[in-house]
Amino acid sequence: MKEGQSSGREKLQSKKSLSEILEVAIEFERTARDFYNDLIPKVSKQIRYLVEELAEEEQRHFDLFNELKSRPDIEQHIQAMVDTPASDKRFSDCIHLPDLGDKPDDQAVLQYALGREHAAMEQYHALAESTEPGPIKDLFLYLANEETLHKNQLERLYYETIHSGGV
Repeated sequence: MKEGQSSGREKLQSKKSLSEILEVAIEFERTARDFYNDLIPKVSKQIRYLVEELAEEEQRHFDLFNELKSRPDIEQHIQAMVDTPASDKRFSDCIHLPDLGDKPDDQAVLQYALGREHAAMEQYHALAESTEPGPIKDLFLYLANEETLHKNQLERLYYETIHSGGV
């Protein structure tokens, strides 16, 4: 085999079924929802509303994935193999949650949320690009756009909080 060429095995390893990807995405959203729900009583009142909103958004995403996965017309589509995005490892790693303690500071919470939203934004954009037109691609596009909006909102809040001396 010449340098720069991929073997058939390497090509197969660089692909996953949409079913596998959906399982990871469901777990990503579930762990985020649970993490934010657990944080609500621990964070300052200054950002409590934000953590509540994040928990609600993650629940909506979790519900969207589960609804999609349970649709009978999707069954054959989720068996399709797609290229594993470069962002997949980082996205999957977000399932492992940090321990921010009993009284996490606002900056730590915002930094974690920003990293998580960024990983989700990258993953859903990449998945939207690699899937065929249809409901799965539409969902990934929708979520990619939502995560981008969330990330932008968090960046603004982070900047305001840090530069106003709020942390």
